Amino acid sequence: MLPLEDGEVRTILCFFLFSSNGVFFLFLFLCCQQQLGSYRIGNISGENCKQMEQPRRWHDVFWLGIFVIHLIGLGLVLGVLGLNRFKQKNRLDIDKYTYRFMENEAGLTEDYWPLYAVAGGVATSLGWGWLLLLGSRATQMMKVSVHILTTYLAVISVLCFWAQQFFWGVAFAIGAAIQFLYVISVIDRLPFTMLVLEKAVKMVWNLPEVMRVAYAFMLVVLLWLALWSFGAAGVVASSIGDSGRWWLLVVLSISLFWTGAVLCNTVHVIVSGTVVFVSIHGGRDAASIPSNPLMKSLQYALTTSFGSICYGSLFTAAIRTLRWEIRGIRSRIGNNECLLCCVDFLFNIVETLVRFFNKYAYVQIAVYGKSFNRSARDAWELFQSTGVEALVAYDCSGAVLLMGTIFGGLITGTCSGVWAWIKWSDRAFMIGSTSMLMGMILVGVAMVVVESAVTSIYICYAEDPLLIQRWDTEFFNQMSETLHQRLQHRSSRGEVLTHNQLEAPSENTSI
Repeated sequence: MLPLEDGEVRTILCFFLFSSNGVFFLFLFLCCQQQLGSYRIGNISGENCKQMEQPRRWHDVFWLGIFVIHLIGLGLVLGVLGLNRFKQKNRLDIDKYTYRFMENEAGLTEDYWPLYAVAGGVATSLGWGWLLLLGSRATQMMKVSVHILTTYLAVISVLCFWAQQFFWGVAFAIGAAIQFLYVISVIDRLPFTMLVLEKAVKMVWNLPEVMRVAYAFMLVVLLWLALWSFGAAGVVASSIGDSGRWWLLVVLSISLFWTGAVLCNTVHVIVSGTVVFVSIHGGRDAASIPSNPLMKSLQYALTTSFGSICYGSLFTAAIRTLRWEIRGIRSRIGNNECLLCCVDFLFNIVETLVRFFNKYAYVQIAVYGKSFNRSARDAWELFQSTGVEALVAYDCSGAVLLMGTIFGGLITGTCSGVWAWIKWSDRAFMIGSTSMLMGMILVGVAMVVVESAVTSIYICYAEDPLLIQRWDTEFFNQMSETLHQRLQHRSSRGEVLTHNQLEAPSENTSI
C-alpha cells in the first residue's frame, strides 16, 4: 500500500473533521497513518543523515551582509558615544552638534557604566544558575516564574506610582493584567506544557556539550553588552534632553534586541541540529554516530546558515508573541460572534505570518540547511499535513520560557534601577529599562537551550514518531494521546460551526 501525499492527508483530515462521524473515522485514519508511517517516513532518518553531511549552499546572504554592516556601524557609534564622556566631558567635541537640545547637566560615562556592570553580573548569574540547576530544579523554576511574574509586575507598578512615574506605573499594570489573563486562559494547558518541558530538559541534560555552547555564547553576549552599555552610559550621561536621550536609547535597544535574538537563535540552531542528529542515530553512544556532531552544527550555524538566522531573528519573536496573545483571547471569547469574527480576522493574518516566520524553521535550517522562509513554510506544512499542528498550538512551552526570561530581566532591571534611583533619581528608569533588556538577552541564551529541544521534539515527532518512541515510550504515548484528544476537540468544534452555519439560512428564511 502506497503512502499518502501531504495534500491528500490535508484533504482527508478536512473531510473527517467536518463530517458527522468525524471522530470515529479520524481515529481509523490515524491508525492507518501510524501503520503507513514506517513506510512513509521510515527512510527519512537516513535521508537526514545524508543531507546533514552534504556540502551546503549559503542562504539569505543579503541579511547576513545587513547584520554585519549594522554590527560594525553600531560598534563605532557606541564607542564614540561612550568615549565622548569618558573621564572628560565632551572629549570628542560632539556637543557642538547637539547644543540646541541641551537641557540637562552632563555627566561622565564612568558614573553610569558600573550600574550596567551590575546588570550584566546579575543576569549572568541568573543564566548560569538556570543552566546549573537545569537537571534538578528546572520544572520548579519554570512553575515559579509563571505564577510569580504577575505579582512582580504588579509590585513594580505600585512602586512606579509611588515614585510618581505614571507612565511606567500604567505600563507595568497593563503588563500584569495581560500576564494574569493569559495564564488564566491557558491554565488547562500547563500540565502538558510542563511535561514537554521536563522531557526537553532531560534531552539536553544528557548532552553536556550543548550546555557548554550556552555558557560560551553567554560570554560572547556579555562581551558585546560591555561595549553596548559603554555607549548607553555615554547617552545617559549626555546633556541632551530626556526625550532625545530616550529616542537614542530606543534605537540602541532595537539594535540590541536584534543582535541578542541572532545570538540566541544561533544557539537554537546549534542545539537543535545536535539533538536531531543524535536522535536520528539512536543516541550519543550509538556506533553509527560520527565524532563530534556538535562541531558540524556549529560550523553550519556560523557559516552557510547564519544569514537565515539573521533574517528570521528580525520578525520571529514579535509574531510569536502576538500569536500567543491572540490565541489566549480567542479561547475565552465564548459565543460573542461579533468579537469572535474580529479576533478570527486578526488570527488568520497572524497565522499567515507564522507560516513564513516560526521558530521551528531553525530546526529545518539546522538539519537541511534551507533558507529561512522555506524552512518555516516546510515546517508548518509538515505540522499541518500530519496533524501535529494541533499539538503545537496546544503547547505553551515557548510562553512559559518567555515568562522566565522576562522575570530574569525584571530582576536585573530592578537591581540596577534601585541603585540608580538612590544616586540619580531622574535617570533611574533609563538605566533600569535598558538593564532589563540586557538581563532578558542573557537569561534568554540559557532558556533557548530548552526551547531548542522542544522544537526538535515536535519536528522529530512530525517526521518520524518512532524517533520519540525509541527515546521515551511513555512520553510518546502521552503525546499521541494528547494529539488524539486535540484532533477530537477540533472535530467536535468543526461540527458545531457547521451546524450553526446550516441553521443560519433557515432562520433568515423563516423571518
